[in-house]
Formats: sequence, C-alpha cells, structure tokens
Amino acid sequence: MAEYRAPTRDMLFVLNEVLDDQRIRDLPGYDDYEPETVSAVLDEAARFASDVLSPLNRPGDSEGVHWSEDGIVAAQGFGAAYGQYVEGGWNGLTGSADHGGMGMPRVLGAAAMEMWNAANMSFALCPLLTASAVEALENHGSDELKQTYLDKLVTGEWTGCMDLTEPQAGSDLAQVRSKAEPDGDAYRLFGQKIYITWGEHDMADNIIHFVLARLPDAPAGVKGISLFLVPKYILDDNGNPGERNDMRCASVEHKLGIHACPTCTMTYGEDGQGALGYLVGEENKGLAHMFTMMNAARHAMGVQGLGIADRAYQRALAYARDRQQGGRAIVEHGDVKRMLLSMRAQTDVLRAMCLDSASALDIAERSDNEDERAAAQARADVMIPVVKAWGTELGVDIANTGIQVHGGMGFVEETGAAQYLRDARIAPIYEGTNGIQAIDLVGRKLIRDEGRGMRALIADIRATADGSAEGANEHPALSDALDLLETATNTLLEAGRDAAMANAFNYLMLCGTVFGGWYAARIADVAKKALDSGTDEPDFYEARQACARFYVRQILPKARGYAAMVEGGPDVIDCVDAERHL
Repeated sequence: MAEYRAPTRDMLFVLNEVLDDQRIRDLPGYDDYEPETVSAVLDEAARFASDVLSPLNRPGDSEGVHWSEDGIVAAQGFGAAYGQYVEGGWNGLTGSADHGGMGMPRVLGAAAMEMWNAANMSFALCPLLTASAVEALENHGSDELKQTYLDKLVTGEWTGCMDLTEPQAGSDLAQVRSKAEPDGDAYRLFGQKIYITWGEHDMADNIIHFVLARLPDAPAGVKGISLFLVPKYILDDNGNPGERNDMRCASVEHKLGIHACPTCTMTYGEDGQGALGYLVGEENKGLAHMFTMMNAARHAMGVQGLGIADRAYQRALAYARDRQQGGRAIVEHGDVKRMLLSMRAQTDVLRAMCLDSASALDIAERSDNEDERAAAQARADVMIPVVKAWGTELGVDIANTGIQVHGGMGFVEETGAAQYLRDARIAPIYEGTNGIQAIDLVGRKLIRDEGRGMRALIADIRATADGSAEGANEHPALSDALDLLETATNTLLEAGRDAAMANAFNYLMLCGTVFGGWYAARIADVAKKALDSGTDEPDFYEARQACARFYVRQILPKARGYAAMVEGGPDVIDCVDAERHL
C-alpha cells in the first residue's frame, strides 16, 4: 500500500517560482515569512501528515466514531493525534500572534491544509471548522467574547463548528426556526440543527458552536437571523469549562465517506432551560456574519479537493508502477499513462489556483495600499467560488479516475482507492453546493459587479497569453480559450439574471478550465526558463512542462464545450416545464 508523500517540492515550486511570493513577504506583519522558514514549516508539516495522520486514515474509515448519550468518542488514535497537532502549534499557524498563533500568511496555511486533507480528510475537517470559527469571532465578536474564547480557538485547545442547517432549512436559511430568548446579557437557545461537522467529540476540552437562530421579535426571512456563540461547557469564574450546556448530540449520520468525522444532529434546550449563548455581532445580521466563516470554509473546500486529488493520484501511480500486465508495468500502457497525466496535470494547476487565491486574501487583508487591497479582494471574490466548486469537482473526478487506474482492484476496499472517492464526494455538497457557488459567481461576483472583477482577471490572463515564452507552444490555445470565456462573460451580462442563473454552473466550469490553462501556461514558462538555464533538477522541470502541455492539449479543449453550453443553455432549460417534462 502506498504511503502518503507530501508534495513539498511542488508547493515550493508554485510559491517561489510560479507565483510572486515576494509580494507576500513585503506585506506588513510578515517579516518572518522567509524562504527558509517556509521550507522548514512545510517539511515539518509533511512529517506530521505522513507519520501521524496518514496511518490513521484507513483505520478511522473502518472504525468510524462511537456515539452514546454521554457524547462521541473519536476513532482510535484521533485524540492523541489531535493533541500532537495542538502541541505542535499547527492550529495557530495563521492565527494572530496576539492570541497565541504564529501569524503566518494564509497561503502557507493553505499549503499545510492540503497535506492534512490528503493525509486524513476526516481529521482535517475538525481544524478547518475551527479556523472558520476564528474568522467569525475575530471579525464580529465583542471584545469580551474575543478575550474569553479567541485564544483557545486559535491554539486549538478548544474546537469550533458551524451550526446552520435544520431539517426544513438546508440552503434556504430563511426557513431557520431555532429560537434565542434573551436572558440578561446572554440568550437561551432552543431548536435543532443537522449535519454539524465535528459538532461533538472527545478530542478537546470544549467545543464552541456558532449557531444561527431567531430572536423573539425578529423579522421573517434571512433578515431576522442572528448569530450566537454557544459553548458545549459553560465557563466557570476562572474561564475554564464547567457545567455542561443544555445542548446534546442526538445522533450521528451514517455516511458514504468521511466515516471518522462525526456529522451530528444537535439539539438545544431539551432540558427546558435552553442552551446558554452569546450574541455575535449585531442582532438580525447573523447571515452576513456567518458568511465570514463560509467564505473561509469555501476556499478550504477547494484545498480539500486538491488534497484528496493528490492522494488519489499518488495511490494510483504507485499501483500502476507495481502492477504487471502484458509483460510490463501498466504505467507504461498508453491509456493508463493518459489517466495518470490527467490526474497529475489537473492537480498541478489546482494547487497553483488554491495558493494564488490564498495570496490574494493575504494581500486584501494586509497591504498598506488601499487600491491594492481592493483589487486583491475583488480577485479573491471572483476566484473563491471557482476554487471551491471546480476544485471539489476535480477532487471527485480525479479520485474516480484513480479507481479506474486500479481496474477491478479499485472497486474493492482492499487497495484503499475507493475511500478517496467516498470521502471526496461530500465536498461538492457542503459549505454551499457547487450549484450555489455558481449562482454566487454569476449573480454576485459577475452581474452585481457588472463584470469588473472578472474582466480584470481576464486582462491578467490575456497578458500571460500575449507574453508567450518562445517555444512554449501553450499560449495560443490559452488565448483561444480566453476568447471563449470573454464571449461567455458578455453573454451572461447581457442575458438578464434569470437566463444567466440557468447556465451558471457551466459558466463556472468554463472559468475553472480556463483559469487552469492560465496556470498551466505559467508553469510551462517557468519550467522552460529553468531548463534553458541548466537547472540541476531537469527531471522535475521536464515533468512540470509535460504535465502543463498535457493540460493545455487534453483538458483545456473542454472550454469549448462549456462555452457552447453557456451560449445554448438558457432556452433548452427554460422551455422545460418541471411538472410535465421531468
């Protein structure tokens, strides 16, 4: 069975050569973000992922979690691993130094997050949700709440989670019914939430829930939702976990994948007194505050798709090198080589996309130039729904291809290839389904913005296409694909909102495919430059060049199909009567 090999060399290649990492080093507050530090952090993160998390992945999948009325016991070894994770300071890698974190950029955190998800996706979901909770508290919490809870969340001593969904309120949060009744300076919460990832476990001393609920006089719909911080254990006078709050995990879901990650049904107020909670931000502004958590989580989902894709590729490559058929290893067979190149090429460009968008978030947050901050935020706003949706679609597709490389052995659990597909399948669904990401991209980031952010990104891609490195042979194809994206963008801007929404998903997939071509072209340019200069790593750069060439010639042509669907989609969708034709 192939062990996980963290792709630190590939990450450093993207950070130091494909992207302009110096821009991050020059940002205020990132004085310690030096190449030596980055390399050391990635090496140590790789060791933890490979030596600690990866060995727990298959056993955790087989064992799952253990529910009882007293709480949930995590899969064997998970608690000890989480203790090492906290002790190593990993949870605070990007957290504020004022609250016990290391204060490193998001882009470095994204690289480490890829390793956690590749090594053990079930485990990685726990700190991922905590990071989102930190975002919400930092941006919207009162000084008192920050002083009380933020340090423990940043270090990971306590974990955080998001409690949004209810049985009748999935993506339509206007239907939220959970109630919050004032109780002095606090509130008492009553209701039920479902699909709460890591909502209950025994790996940390406290779990801090961020819960959407309605005040008694709240207006109907999304304008009447508030956000509350609800701890599993109410703190005593010394700030330590004390009495158990009136909230329970009523059950856990039995899922297709991520078996070692508890997905909980949470109830509040079953004992009659209500779960003690505290308002985060303003009354009736909870949905806007929660989106602070959601945006961070959505970028993380794209990184999760990347991690599972790379792990599936590694497993498939190891099997193909070992499996003999027709007198030679199947890795030498043309069709198997095609599948492996497809997996690797798409993983390469997705890694660049994930790290580049994380860099944009760093610049948007830290630059001392107001115009640069605004431009970086606009770039991140456009890219995040694409990173989330296209990245998680690739995660599923690449894991599926990994099974195909294994042949019949991929369809049985013995090889472990099936687990990656089972685990990956949730990512296009949660934190806003990929259809919702497409609606966000087209409705909010394109139409509402009148195309400014997208056109700025297209202009940057055009600069790469027009500045072709002689002999790269990749950029004319990028220019042609970019023409398709530009035409599709204008079509949706002129079509009107309803027609645009019917075709939003195809447009998002077109964006992801073309953006991927942009990164492939940049990778090809860097690799060619290194090879022309006589690098002492010719095999590495030749491999990057070969994968970039494969992407442009075998993956980028899909852009034409997506563009055709955008052009011809609304009429064929709108003419269907849901009652009579479906």
